[in-house]
Amino acid sequence: MRPRNIVYFDLETQKSADEVGGWDRIRDMRMSVGVTYSTARGGYLIYPESAVSDLLRELQRADLIVGFNHLRFDYEVLHGYTPYDLTQLPTLDMMVDLRERLGHRLGLDSIAEATFGLNKTSEGLQAIDWFREGKMLEIAEYCCFDVKLTKLVHEFGVQHRQLFYKNRFGALLSVGVDWKS
Repeated sequence: MRPRNIVYFDLETQKSADEVGGWDRIRDMRMSVGVTYSTARGGYLIYPESAVSDLLRELQRADLIVGFNHLRFDYEVLHGYTPYDLTQLPTLDMMVDLRERLGHRLGLDSIAEATFGLNKTSEGLQAIDWFREGKMLEIAEYCCFDVKLTKLVHEFGVQHRQLFYKNRFGALLSVGVDWKS
């Protein structure tokens, strides 16, 4: 029996919501770089926009896709490249799951900082500036680190059945999760 292939996933865009006419036009933002980490492969792959069809194939072959806000954002960006409904794929959107548990949104950075003492290296709007400047390596590094944080958070939640986060007042709190590996 082959091991389960969990694919951790994130992407960055070429344009902001303001540039495309609002958050209801996410698919028009276009992907600059997408990154996956596959547990079956044991490594990362970086996809420029020219390889978006390869990224879509990898996602379609995954046993589970794990991300953070990818149902609402990353999948919607990819819907600009495919007629396939990516929301039908086996998916764990950790942000959605945590919002349902807590009644409010948490950022990946808030969880990673409270759980591991790690912070994201930048933010999405910076990645758009890098795209305009042709700094694809910087985007890829940033996106790879976000995928790494996503993987670490998921694995910690699976193993410990809880995550830590800080609320807006700086208090350290925990939330139980029942994720599978």
